[in-house]
Amino acid sequence: MTNIYTMSFASVYPHYVTKAEKKGRTKTEVDEIIRWLTGYTQLELELQLEKQTDFETFFAEAPQLNPSRILIKGVVCGIRVEDIEEPTMKEIRYMDKLIDELAKGKTMEKILRKTKKY
Repeated sequence: MTNIYTMSFASVYPHYVTKAEKKGRTKTEVDEIIRWLTGYTQLELELQLEKQTDFETFFAEAPQLNPSRILIKGVVCGIRVEDIEEPTMKEIRYMDKLIDELAKGKTMEKILRKTKKY
């Protein structure tokens, strides 16, 4: 079995896009989610994909992990995201959960945990 940490992010990225597009969503939305989660700019994200950066490095080098990501709750692959202890695995599962929400038709505002201003 392949270790997810050493897998290149670029090898999984097309699956995120395909999953979203099958449900009528876009690559642009997938990229927006990844940028929101990691703080990468679009150019930085594309460079990470080009460099075939592994997951561990992808998250370790993320410019600014979004503090609102702790609001991401739920189950991915049968495991509660909020119960995952290992930091890199938690980040990977946060991303999986956000892509799942996109594919399930949630609005970008909800996916990106935008709070309403009253």
